[in-house]
This record gives sequence, C-alpha cells and structure tokens, in this order.
Amino acid sequence: MQWDRDAEEAIKKVPFFVRNRVRRRVEEEAGKGSSDRVTLAHVHACRERFMNRMEEEVQGFGLDRCFGQGGCPNRAAPEGDLTGRLEPILREAKLRDFLKTRVQGPLKLHHEFRVSVSDCPNACSRPQIADVGFLGARRPRIGSAPCDQCGACERTCRENALVLPENGEPVAFDPEKCLACGQCLKVCPSGTLEEAQCGYRIQVGGRLGRHPRLARELPGIFSQDRAVRVLSSILDFYKHRNQKGERLADLIDRVGWEIFLEEIGR
Repeated sequence: MQWDRDAEEAIKKVPFFVRNRVRRRVEEEAGKGSSDRVTLAHVHACRERFMNRMEEEVQGFGLDRCFGQGGCPNRAAPEGDLTGRLEPILREAKLRDFLKTRVQGPLKLHHEFRVSVSDCPNACSRPQIADVGFLGARRPRIGSAPCDQCGACERTCRENALVLPENGEPVAFDPEKCLACGQCLKVCPSGTLEEAQCGYRIQVGGRLGRHPRLARELPGIFSQDRAVRVLSSILDFYKHRNQKGERLADLIDRVGWEIFLEEIGR
C-alpha cells in the first residue's frame, strides 16, 4: 500500500517500540475505506484509537527483530528463524489474559512483555531495553592452523580483542573483550581462527520509561534450542512471581539475581 509523504513523516514520530504495530493498524484503517493509499487522516484516526482505547491494542507481548535474515553482512546468528519459534511460545502464554488478572486498572502498552531479537551485537532491534533480548553470536578461538601474520583479524576487530604481537608470535585473543560478532572469522585466510560457539547471547531485565535500565546478560552463548527453552523458563518465572503487572526487571530486583537464575534453571 502506498503512503502519502505527510503520512510517512507522521508515522516516524510514533515511538519505535509500537511503530510497526501502528503502521499495520493505519493500513487496516485505510483498507476499511477501500483506499489504496494511506493518508494523514488515516494516521490521525489510528492515533486517536491508540490514545483513547489503548487497552484494545494491548496484546500482552511485543516481539521485535532486526533485518539480519534479509542478508545483513553483520549477521552472526545461526541459521533458522528464532523469532518464528519464539512467537508461538509468547502466544501460548496468554500474557494479555494474565496481565488482566494482575494490573489494577486498564492495560497500557508499557505493561506488555517485550522480547527483541538481533542477529548481531550491533543490536539494531534494541534488545538491551527489552524484558528479554537475544543477540546473535559467533565466538572465535585460536586453532591449530599456523597464523600467517597477515593482521586482518586485528584490523577487523573493533574491540581490540585480537592483537598480533610484533615479535612474530601468533595472534593473541582476549575473550573478555570479545563481543562475539564473528567478523574476524570471515577475514582470517589461514584458518587460525576457528568458530568456538555459534548461537545467542541473552539479556534480561531491560526497559525504558520513568526508570530506564539496560538489560543484564545471562552467562554463556545459547544454541537456538536452548534459547527457546530459556524464554519458556523466564515466562514461567514471570507469571509465577508477578504480583501487579511488574516488568521483569522489577521482579528480578525483588527476588534477587541468584534466585532468578536458580528458578530459570541457570
């Protein structure tokens, strides 16, 4: 569906975490009138509905992802559609119905449980401010193949996790600095750098709002199967511990990080 320029400009002002949802609603609004174009009037009508009838728009969860599967050269995630596996789990949790039993008053969009998937540490989908964020990860290691001292990995690594000593020794790797972006693996011609792990880093407890907070990372890199299981465990914790519709960050603060890790099986 074609969008008028002023309608496009207006939709850019919508908060990013509901922008895609609002865009779909605006196109539905235009479609009701059999229009093949989205106008500013359609945007205004949808905005009024969101502002005055927000509870109708709350589905209980939000699931965002980046464009990594579309051919992004930075993609570090393993093959497969993690988002497609997470969505059924979120729907089966019936989070909207659950929140209705916990929240005192009408539901708002900020009550939703937010999940974000990014296929690399560049984090275009902002997983650091979601309740649960997944970041694609490829972690290298030094293998047995001789290093040819080309320095390509050192030049590529933006974290200074790889350093080529001046005395001719093989490249040195500092795993503490590595963000597991996998870019060094793509440029190593000798095979000295090998893939040690490929999966997802998982961050929990991020949020925006009056008291914003960046998410905290679970230890390790998780395969896609394990990442799916972790989300299921976190949802169990969230529903079991939630009292008044709190965000995950508040629940973790209340029970403690170590208890949280124990209850989700970490």
